[in-house]
Amino acid sequence: MPRYFRRFAEGVFDMEDLKYRTDELADFVKSTASHYGFDPKTVVCVGYSNGANIGVSLLLIHPSVLRGAILFRPMVPLVPERTPNLSTRQLYISAGLTDPIVPRNETERLARMLRQYGATVTLNYVHSGHAITGQELEDARTWLQQQKF
Repeated sequence: MPRYFRRFAEGVFDMEDLKYRTDELADFVKSTASHYGFDPKTVVCVGYSNGANIGVSLLLIHPSVLRGAILFRPMVPLVPERTPNLSTRQLYISAGLTDPIVPRNETERLARMLRQYGATVTLNYVHSGHAITGQELEDARTWLQQQKF
């Protein structure tokens, strides 16, 4: 399956590649913002599963690149070497109560970590597995419309 970074097994990431790809994505956002003339600090990441994981990695390693994020089925991809300041970041996490890939305790661990770094985290649980439901897309859209980005 296509991935944003290498992994060794389900939930076991190649940390070197994850950090490299995260740096690469941060550079891409910054150069694209410069090219098209928008403020990169207004970018909101929307990611599902592995896409959510690289979004979390971006927040942890390059916190100034994103203003916020909508994360469907994320897990803790890494623990950053330096404590990021996420005090102005609005994050929405949506998790499945019966997700066989991302257990509830992993979702709770991620939310705690992000809050510890200052982020405002809205945590939404749905009666689903790893697949995204139409209702949670609507819930995420409603949340996004309520933010002041």
